[in-house]
Amino acid sequence: MSAPLLTETELTESLTDLPDWTRDGDVLSRTVQAPSFLAGIELVRQVAEAAEAANHHPDIDIRWRKISFALSTHDSGGLTALDVELARTIDRLAQFS
Repeated sequence: MSAPLLTETELTESLTDLPDWTRDGDVLSRTVQAPSFLAGIELVRQVAEAAEAANHHPDIDIRWRKISFALSTHDSGGLTALDVELARTIDRLAQFS
C-alpha cells in the first residue's frame, strides 16, 4: 500500500520548516556543499543508512563537494510524509561544523 499524498496546505506548511529545500512539482530537492569530498561521501553514506532504515530512497547526485538530493514517493505519485521526514533527516545529517 502506498503512502497518502500530502495536500497543498500540508506541503506548504512542511516547507516552512525546510527552508533549504525547494519544490518542483512532485519533487523536493536540496543541494549541500560539504567541506571536503570525503565529508560529502560520508554524508551520502549516512543518508543511505537512514534511507534504508526508512525503506525510502532519495535520488542522489555527487559532484565533488556538492551533493544534491531529490525526494519523491514514486509509488504514490507525488510527495508524502516519507519525503518530508527524510528531508528533515538529511538536514540534520548535513550540519557540517
